[in-house]
Amino acid sequence: MTVVARAPVTVALVAATTAASVLVMLAGVVGLAAILGGFLPLRLEGLVIPPAHGPAVPVALTPLSATLIHAGPGHLLFNLVTLAFAGALVERALGGWGLVVLYVLGAYAAALGQWLPDPMSTAPMIGASGAISAVVGAYALLYGRSRARAIGPFSATAVHAGWLAAAWVGIQLLVGAAGFGGGRVAVGAHVGGFLAGLLLARPLLAWRYRGA
Repeated sequence: MTVVARAPVTVALVAATTAASVLVMLAGVVGLAAILGGFLPLRLEGLVIPPAHGPAVPVALTPLSATLIHAGPGHLLFNLVTLAFAGALVERALGGWGLVVLYVLGAYAAALGQWLPDPMSTAPMIGASGAISAVVGAYALLYGRSRARAIGPFSATAVHAGWLAAAWVGIQLLVGAAGFGGGRVAVGAHVGGFLAGLLLARPLLAWRYRGA
């Protein structure tokens, strides 16, 4: 069975992200695309993009449009490899629609994670890392081997998810503190997306097999 047959949604996400990002990079308009289609926290406070820049994506859709814009080939390649690997396995567990819901809600959770620490920021968030972090979070919970034990009222699954969340948050804080990527790493977005993946994995799995 081909990869396309096993994980058509993952393949479609990789293809769409590749096409849009490469087109923007080849046209040399990454900076402009980031302003018009990236997620700018301050736009939620009423900041208007000057018409001279071109037609801006409606602010409510920018968490999604931002996933189609990448800063450079390295940024794009790393995200695509991660999405292709984790996405195919998560799609196998949750189904195509489950992956779509996870990816979309992960993108919005990433935007929320980026907005909360600095609602007045004018730095655009671009890249699919936040949405992909949701896929990675779901992958870690669904496929990771859990040795956690229940603690008081918290089940072993809840404790396992808590440890995964703590580890991911710690890694992202270290990445941000180290200034990896020139200080442009959207730590809040990665954390928000990952937490969304942890929270959504089990409900989406149950939703897929609700009639079984």
